[in-house]
Amino acid sequence: DTSVSLSTPTIRVRPLTCTETRRGDQQVVHSLGDGAVHVSAARHDATFGFSAVFDAGASQEAVFEGSGMRQLVELAIDGFSCTVFAFGQTGSGKTYTLMGPLAQSETQPASPALLGLMQRSFTCLLEQSRSRGSDLALSASYLEIYNEQVRDLLSPGPPCALPLRWSKTRGFYVENQLSVEFESLEAIVSLLLQGSQRRRTSAHALNRHSSRSHALLTIHIRSRAASACPSKQGTLCFVDLAGSERVKETGSSGELSVEANSINRSLLALGKSWGTRPGSPAGPHRIPVTSFVAHPPAGHCISLLAKPRGKRTHIPYRDSKLTRLLARSLGGSGITLMVACISPSSRCLSETLSTLHYASRARSVTTRP
Repeated sequence: DTSVSLSTPTIRVRPLTCTETRRGDQQVVHSLGDGAVHVSAARHDATFGFSAVFDAGASQEAVFEGSGMRQLVELAIDGFSCTVFAFGQTGSGKTYTLMGPLAQSETQPASPALLGLMQRSFTCLLEQSRSRGSDLALSASYLEIYNEQVRDLLSPGPPCALPLRWSKTRGFYVENQLSVEFESLEAIVSLLLQGSQRRRTSAHALNRHSSRSHALLTIHIRSRAASACPSKQGTLCFVDLAGSERVKETGSSGELSVEANSINRSLLALGKSWGTRPGSPAGPHRIPVTSFVAHPPAGHCISLLAKPRGKRTHIPYRDSKLTRLLARSLGGSGITLMVACISPSSRCLSETLSTLHYASRARSVTTRP
């Protein structure tokens, strides 16, 4: 049997913000050690188990080394299709975990200690390439999904929608997407920062720099093997999911409200908003959760993928462009690392429980790399 489980989701708990502290929010999430996280509040008392839990004091380096990210880079070099994606409520620290501080540019780089999983993975990739004596051809593509439109973040000029196609050999792919070759750390970091500055962001009540799109940066790795040996082709994809939102809490209206609805619909298709049915048994991993919907609809890919293979129905990847592009990572031949980012604030309790419950559900998904 060549099937493998998705890496047990890693949990990262951000610190309480100054606003939350001034407002008097209580800290309701606590790391217990050994991969356990405890949520304690009125009418809620639950403990979840994961491969690793990083509390508010964890460094960026600790998250990189403890999450399995280094091993994922090595697998990509060996020719596997690898994906890491961060998910959670808006303002929960997803982009910081992947990239580090928002206030960084080519002229004002972030402190090395604050760099995220992406930059550390780039460094690891190039170091591994040199240490192995590998002759690797490296290139990068970077896109966003904004209001169900796929847009190239590296292509010059104003963003325009690109068609999403499907073929038997390639699966789902983006037509006419730009792929840029690179050989140095400076070059790939430059591509990352240039693309990120083009990504759609806005401010609302919960987040001054809220991402309004899902972003996918993919590193394509091809070994220039000797003619007698077949070449290896791997990928390393970083997915920064836009945060789930409740419009009444973010205060969004007009265009922000339209964006929020689009974000929530795509996350719903992925399975982000899956919750227990009312009246289901409570326990460490079966707790009542207030979510976007009361019952998990058949369109939730994660919910369906978590079922035993013999009991699965059709997996509706075509429900959104996000699930189409993640089809291989979630249920195909890929290896996926999931990083769930949560807030410790009592005000965010509902969304935190939803994220933890979803992460627990995702542990049952298996792929065949």
